Amino acid sequence: MSETQGASYASAGVDIEAGDRAVELMKEWVKKTQRPEVLGGLGGFAGLFDASALKRYERPLLASATDGVGTKVDIARQMGVYDTIGHDLVAMVMDDIVVCGAEPLFMTDYICVGKVHPERVAAIVKGIAEGCVLAGCALVGGETAEHPGLLGPDDFDVAGAGTGVVEADRLLGPDRIRKGDVVIAMASSGLHSNGYSLVRHVVFDRAGMSLDQQVEEFGRTLGEELLEPTKIYSLDCLALTRTAEVHAFSHITGGGLAANLARVIPDHLHATVDRSTWTPGAVFDLVGRAGDVERLELEKTLNMGVGMMAVVPEESVDVALTTLADRGVDAWVAGELTERGEHSTGAELTGDYAA
Repeated sequence: MSETQGASYASAGVDIEAGDRAVELMKEWVKKTQRPEVLGGLGGFAGLFDASALKRYERPLLASATDGVGTKVDIARQMGVYDTIGHDLVAMVMDDIVVCGAEPLFMTDYICVGKVHPERVAAIVKGIAEGCVLAGCALVGGETAEHPGLLGPDDFDVAGAGTGVVEADRLLGPDRIRKGDVVIAMASSGLHSNGYSLVRHVVFDRAGMSLDQQVEEFGRTLGEELLEPTKIYSLDCLALTRTAEVHAFSHITGGGLAANLARVIPDHLHATVDRSTWTPGAVFDLVGRAGDVERLELEKTLNMGVGMMAVVPEESVDVALTTLADRGVDAWVAGELTERGEHSTGAELTGDYAA
């Protein structure tokens, strides 16, 4: 009579040793993100941040955000490139936080995989850590979860949550915006991390393209273009608040430029953004042509070359543009604020894109 071996976590598909190995590999990258307020290291049940550092604030407001990077993870999986997707995650979280004028403080991540490949998980965390350095925040902890049976062995997803702080009387938003204010656009690095369900449908299903296909307009492969990391604007925006009067920021993510800008425009005002002030990158044109996607549909889904916008008073425009230029940020005057008409909305795009 043969003996039946008892069930175990390993036989169910979960490799605890591989998880431990992944933690060891990621420790050196997490250490690079440390701020003086962070206590302890990886391995505890919770990340610790010394809140006494907030005593210098008269009335500190904590800002929090959580996000993921959507189906862009599938491009990373197919490309076998895992050390850039973390930049996207940090950008999606921390650039939301800085919109209100908050300084990014710390972040946690959640990585869900079908099977733990320690080097792969460590590469993802490496990207997150490098993104945190660019955003000026600490990576204080996270979780790697193995979900065999729900995800394939090479499938994964990432999510993150972050916290920042802003002095109450320096909080940015609709209450500060005035008629006559100017909208400054900051260039995106590409698609960023929104609209990939449409992009993937267009380039793969409709156009029959492959990730290793060289695209002349890009000067690189399709996969390399689609995997271009999301630009992290956090420190650039904070620098702008120190040198110029800023009334609001808008992070251009899902929903497109007009919808996201409208989120920070007060009910009595209307923002007009002139398309002729910039030329969207080649990737936006390719998606439009390959999928026969109407311009308004593209603009509702993709950032069209603008990743962040600042609303400033007219007298602050020159110093704002100078500050951003000094930091290597491509920025320009793109629109203005006027009284809202009877049939106008919070924000709209006008004109045609520059050739």
